Amino acid sequence: MRIGQGIDVHRFGDGDTVCLGGVKIACDQGLVAHSDGDVVLHALCDALLGALALGDIGKHFPDTDPRFAGIDSRELLRHVVELVASKGYQLGNADITVVAQKPRLAPHIDAMCKTIAADMNTSSSRVSVKATTSEKLGFTGRGEGIAAFATVLLEEH
Repeated sequence: MRIGQGIDVHRFGDGDTVCLGGVKIACDQGLVAHSDGDVVLHALCDALLGALALGDIGKHFPDTDPRFAGIDSRELLRHVVELVASKGYQLGNADITVVAQKPRLAPHIDAMCKTIAADMNTSSSRVSVKATTSEKLGFTGRGEGIAAFATVLLEEH
């Protein structure tokens, strides 16, 4: 078994939706990023890559490469999942926490779990997504951005 962790942060900017866990959610702002800014999937990719000591998302999908400008992070996740499988591993489970003052995420958690599970070719019972606020403390509490933390357990197959 291998364990990995990932963290990602993006600040708010212009826009009217955010993409989290592969789900588009209405918001009074968007996230500033080279890709679609999906902090949930970025943290998950980093956790998967880290579990196998394969670097991080920036190594595999550099923001200096125009091919990744505006890319749907679900494509990045599917690529990372293929890489993990090519190394002889599969997901045991993923546990993800989103820290955001806005938007309200509870109504979207189930859809995030199902979307992530589908992209990882696994059961949604192996994917946990939770959301919390930071009680108006720090950059997330001030509504300046969103953070996500992911932990994964990989098993040999």
